Amino acid sequence: MARPPSRPKIAAIVVSLLLLAGALLLIGTAIHHIAPQARAILTPKGETTVSQSVVVEQMRAVAKLVSSETGVRDVVVYQNRRLGSTKRSLVVVTGKVLAGIDLDQGTQIDIDREAHQVRIGLPHARVLGVEITQLRTYDERNGLWNPFRPEDRDTIYQLARDQLTHSAGELGVTAHAEESARRMLSALIHPEGYTVQVTFGGQPPDSAGKAAD
Repeated sequence: MARPPSRPKIAAIVVSLLLLAGALLLIGTAIHHIAPQARAILTPKGETTVSQSVVVEQMRAVAKLVSSETGVRDVVVYQNRRLGSTKRSLVVVTGKVLAGIDLDQGTQIDIDREAHQVRIGLPHARVLGVEITQLRTYDERNGLWNPFRPEDRDTIYQLARDQLTHSAGELGVTAHAEESARRMLSALIHPEGYTVQVTFGGQPPDSAGKAAD
């Protein structure tokens, strides 16, 4: 007949189980406190995902000489009133205005060998492009039942482009572009013993008379 386990052995087993349970409890508590920190370390922060779908609507060869780039900053005040409710936004727009010569509008070159002169006639410079680099809103107020909508943002963006184009005209960027183009072409086209004359908006000087002859 088997002898029942002695009390000291039973006590040792109970103590071992209690110690094991205590150890498991301590491990569980540690995991409970450490787990959030571990997840914060191991799990990457919110990621920004960008998807794009490029559609080529038109591709054509162009011949444009960009001879001036002007940084411009202006203020756009947008207001829209509907049913007696007005929404308003004050936006500071920063951008670049590119001005130059559209060579597709016609160029003429006349070489006068007797006078050792190259005459180049170009169309007047104009604004070729406007690049908005920053739109910063300083004040925006919704109307009571006239809130801002996505189409308002589009309108503000277009108003900003138009404003930069208008400001560029007041700053005389096209005149600066013509002077830059004149210096650029005079430096690039310099046959030995010849001078270069660049004019804008018509035929080179004296070329009409020579053509008639």
